[in-house]
Amino acid sequence: MGQKWLMHYSQFKPKIMKKQTCFFLGIDVSKLWFDITLMMVVNFQKQQMITERFDNTIEGLALLKKWLKAHKVKFNNDTLLVIENTGIYHRLLWQFFCENNIPIHIGNAAHIKKSFGIARGKNDKIDSQRLCSYAYKNDDELQASAALNPVFLSLRDLITSRTRLIAQLNANKTYLKELKNINDKATQKMMEKIYETAMGGLKKSIAEIEKQIASVIKNDPSINANYNLLLSVPGIGPVIAIYILCCTNNFANKVSGKQLACYAGLAPFSESSGKSLKGRNKVHKMANKELKALLHMGALSAIQHYKEFRDYYDRKVNEGKHPNCVLNAICNKIVLRAAAVVNNQKKYVDNYKKTA
Repeated sequence: MGQKWLMHYSQFKPKIMKKQTCFFLGIDVSKLWFDITLMMVVNFQKQQMITERFDNTIEGLALLKKWLKAHKVKFNNDTLLVIENTGIYHRLLWQFFCENNIPIHIGNAAHIKKSFGIARGKNDKIDSQRLCSYAYKNDDELQASAALNPVFLSLRDLITSRTRLIAQLNANKTYLKELKNINDKATQKMMEKIYETAMGGLKKSIAEIEKQIASVIKNDPSINANYNLLLSVPGIGPVIAIYILCCTNNFANKVSGKQLACYAGLAPFSESSGKSLKGRNKVHKMANKELKALLHMGALSAIQHYKEFRDYYDRKVNEGKHPNCVLNAICNKIVLRAAAVVNNQKKYVDNYKKTA
């Protein structure tokens, strides 16, 4: 699933600028190290930025803690850190700052980059300084990301591994299918036997991952409860339910259906300006494409097995709507209902059957 997860926010919203002394941190993370920039604001006057580099390891974080204490950085709400979402590379930092009670805002990289305006030049040090300035300029709007939840990290890693293994298995199946059209029977049988062990191993690994996912969900009551609520929604199966829970941090902040639809690239936006630009409403390309693909498959399943969606699809297509446009609308319906059942803590009730 890569780097496409939805940002999770807690109820805390720092009001740093009301303090006489506060600290802003910006960190640019890479695989092996990270660059950190510190800016202190005393009596509303910015002080000179200080930049340092540490290894992205447990040992590097120990040195970071000493460095922060040496510069008298407060380990409370008087400090705000901004970091870009880098997938797995910022996990150690996320855990470190959560454990030390320093608010951390994990921002969308594209959103932060566009906020810089026209920026010339780029390196790790400059990026950390820009992130530090971003924290200072937007402190009233930025919200701290929720504390690191190891359960969701396990689920994310498991579901990502499952996706990769399935992709490898399908690639092998496709390759053998293509060979079947050009090989003689003896050669094809030999190739299938060669791939049999590898494909069997992939299937075994996928089954084991699914077993572990079920175990993780079952052992966490809050996740298990919301998981079962999501399964009551037409078009949502186990994989989609788990993916939605991971993206929303188990709906910790009551993520609305509209927010989730926007994140999945299902919400249409208008494009018009005066008389010169009058485009039709369309979805934005910035979205979690994997979640959107899963919801698309869920929508196809819903059309086949639920009369409400089948009738809706047929009616809209007969009205002249493009099939993909109708499928997108069905995905939107599924997402809105998913958010509703979890936020209301009530299973989905199919009223369409009662009126049909």
